[in-house]
Amino acid sequence: MIKPGTQDEVEGKLHDVKGKVKEVAGRVLNDPDLEADGEAEKIAGLASDLDTLFELAREGEDVNGDLEREMRSLTAYLEKLETKMLLSGENDARSAIVTIHPGAGGTESQDWAEMLLRMYLRWAERHGFQAVVTDRLEGEGAGIKSATVEINGENAYGLLQSEIGVHRLVRISPFDSNARRHTSFASVFVYPQIEDDINIEIKPEDLRVDVFRASGAGGQHVNRTESAVRMTHIPTGLVVQCQNERSQHKNRASAMKQMRARLYEFEMEKKRVEQSKVEDSKLEINFGSQIRSYVLAPYRLIKDHRTKLSIGDVDRVLDGDMDRLMHAFLVYKHTGKVSGDGKEELPD
Repeated sequence: MIKPGTQDEVEGKLHDVKGKVKEVAGRVLNDPDLEADGEAEKIAGLASDLDTLFELAREGEDVNGDLEREMRSLTAYLEKLETKMLLSGENDARSAIVTIHPGAGGTESQDWAEMLLRMYLRWAERHGFQAVVTDRLEGEGAGIKSATVEINGENAYGLLQSEIGVHRLVRISPFDSNARRHTSFASVFVYPQIEDDINIEIKPEDLRVDVFRASGAGGQHVNRTESAVRMTHIPTGLVVQCQNERSQHKNRASAMKQMRARLYEFEMEKKRVEQSKVEDSKLEINFGSQIRSYVLAPYRLIKDHRTKLSIGDVDRVLDGDMDRLMHAFLVYKHTGKVSGDGKEELPD
């Protein structure tokens, strides 16, 4: 039985879900791989189950809980399927290399950068991806000055493209004895991992390799031997470093993988500039350039400034549940459609 006063609301939700069903099912029919997997039939079956529950509710059966649960389940499934269809870029299926840098603000921004690092590591864990922190420079007092993470898994790069840009945090500072509100910034860049099947030529004479003693936690051996590797590509000035392994050989191999990825992105960037379609420009880390705001005070809200999507469960997102944000970005990137009305006023 549908509760008095809620029938219009339930019918509205059902109408929205069925509209999404029609849209996604149409795309599935035009995708041979998804059609072969029987996705269209699965969508039709789930939609039919939803119709049956709605009719039972109208006839007086107490299925409200089941109806709401099935609508949420079908919506989540459709978004997951739509995300899969939107990952069609040249490198979307590849693993990713993520770099994080705090903006101005010292300890505040460094702590925020570490919070972002944890968010991406938790996201990778939720998806069953392997995440390896290949470089981490500790901040003074708290947080990190920089970090590089390899996230290995199918479509990792395609999904993480939504994170490229400046992230803004507003909160009551845990480092301020007067408990004042602070705004912090950190930048995130994402590169595809380039394997040996991509022809990126690196001449030995173009590389300068420096070895040094690793810093930070890791046992006595890490600090006793020169196992850390810093690699510089002389023609472009690109620099990468790796110090997480005890073996210099393993650190050198990891640094070379990162250098190949950086050089590939360097060449792709030159092409995008030539075509006037630069999508991954590196924004200045300051107010006004952010892609997303995370507000913890005076209220709690995450707002993506590109897609207009707002999420109130901040803790869940910071714990790695970022799928809605990533899905909304992919829809926006491919169709220009936004996911919210953008009316929320965020604090300075």
